Amino acid sequence: MKKFSLLVVFVGCATLSHLCAADAPAVATKPKPPTAEAAATANKPSSEQVAAIELRHKSTFEMEGNNRNPFWPIGWKPAAKLSEAGTEHAGPDIPVSAFVVSSITIEQGTRFAIVNGKVMQEGQQFGLQLGNQTYQIKVRAIEDGRVILARRDQDIAVPLRRK
Repeated sequence: MKKFSLLVVFVGCATLSHLCAADAPAVATKPKPPTAEAAATANKPSSEQVAAIELRHKSTFEMEGNNRNPFWPIGWKPAAKLSEAGTEHAGPDIPVSAFVVSSITIEQGTRFAIVNGKVMQEGQQFGLQLGNQTYQIKVRAIEDGRVILARRDQDIAVPLRRK
């Protein structure tokens, strides 16, 4: 019986070692680095590869004058651009009807007015957009019953709107 158990153990070990050798990865050999000539020709595309790419339809994007750029975030508006042009390119005079003064507050040294829905103080500047043009307007003075606005050489007296 002793001989039989030794035989079983020996056969089992031989089988086990054979299975382990089959699962083990093969010994990898390190590839030889390519020569300089082979590397130079490998980076150049062949004439077959270049001719394979052909554009049939090229996409384009054109935008009309007053449209909103579709790539801007929703609700975002670009900042007003100030031109460095002289007074000859100042544009037409701005009409008084472009402004609405809905409230004026005058108290001990502080003066506020609501112009076009925004609270303004004397000396404050804001942008007024008419069509494609943006004009820089300055609040020159806030008086009882009217606001005096300035744009370059033009003074605009806007009366308080009364209902």
